[in-house]
Amino acid sequence: MKALRRPSTAVNALLALLIVGAAIWGVNLIRSTSSGNSANATDVRTVTVSQGTVTKTVSADGTVQSASTAAATFTTAGTVTSIKVQVGDKVSKGQQLAAVDAAGAARDLALARANLDAANDALDRAATAGTDTTAAENEVTTAKLAVADAEAAVAGTTLTAPMAGTVTAINGSLGGSSSPTGSASSAGTGGTGGSAASTSAGGFIDLADLSRLQITANFAEADATSLEAGQSATVTWNALENAETTGKVLAVDPTATTTGSVVTYGVTISLPDPPDGAKPGQTVRVSVVTDSVENATMVNAAAVTVSGRRSTATVLTGAGRQEVRQLRVGLEGDDAYQITSGLTAGEKVVVPTGTSSGNSGSGTRTGGGLGTGGGFSGGGAPPGGR
Repeated sequence: MKALRRPSTAVNALLALLIVGAAIWGVNLIRSTSSGNSANATDVRTVTVSQGTVTKTVSADGTVQSASTAAATFTTAGTVTSIKVQVGDKVSKGQQLAAVDAAGAARDLALARANLDAANDALDRAATAGTDTTAAENEVTTAKLAVADAEAAVAGTTLTAPMAGTVTAINGSLGGSSSPTGSASSAGTGGTGGSAASTSAGGFIDLADLSRLQITANFAEADATSLEAGQSATVTWNALENAETTGKVLAVDPTATTTGSVVTYGVTISLPDPPDGAKPGQTVRVSVVTDSVENATMVNAAAVTVSGRRSTATVLTGAGRQEVRQLRVGLEGDDAYQITSGLTAGEKVVVPTGTSSGNSGSGTRTGGGLGTGGGFSGGGAPPGGR
């Protein structure tokens, strides 16, 4: 009898072990499933609807330039005999910059003055004789004009600064011609001391006022339509670390520039407070604010789905459910959209996943990538931009 009882005890013990093992496995399975569901819940990406300022900007690359430049060029041809400045020198208006050989011009002036004296003598003789003085008077007038031209030629042998500024280029050399070696001409307003000035570089000596800088940038055709004088601009330097300042749009070119098939418009931006190290010729990035709305109900653009004229967003409710709402969108900013109806500040909006930035087949798109327009929460990477 004892022998028969021992196997029964062993079987019961084995059954008990199996039951305990099954229970443990079941508990672990439930925990695993619960953990998986929790992980899936946290994978939902959301942004928070907030109150703030929605801004729209357009950007382009630009170049730093002096707001005031001049090209000083000789008005009398000749051989250069002296250059009194170097690149980088600061000069005052009217200061002598260079000179050419004046011997020929001086001889011409002496001859013109002699001819004027002779014409005056002839006029006196005609008047004394009581004859017609018309021809003699014409000769005097012609001689006076020749003297004036000769005097201007002598003055033109000396090159003076048409404005105060810094010498940025010397396009000639001692012993060479007074004509600049650059390709630009010396058209412009006449300067004192026989120099001519223009607003573009290319004279014998080029000057620039480095205390007055500005930015010139070429904006794309679509962006230029929203630009106008007075708009605020942010300027970021490529070569200067952490260098950023603000300016304003001064002017937008009325005509376009076409390079290949690309149409752009030139825009001039003021630079009232340039950073240390700013110099003409440096490249910058210019962003101009074309529109903004303050105290707006706003949500990250990535959370808004647009289909035709219909805009929607999926709101995460307190019960964990997702509710699709139709929205009315105001300003479409760079990172956030102004919502005029459909959402309230503090609500959580689901960011669509796996949605392309432009589906031409369905006519549906989502807004731009996640930026500053509403906080982002949840796991995974944000979806792509517009």
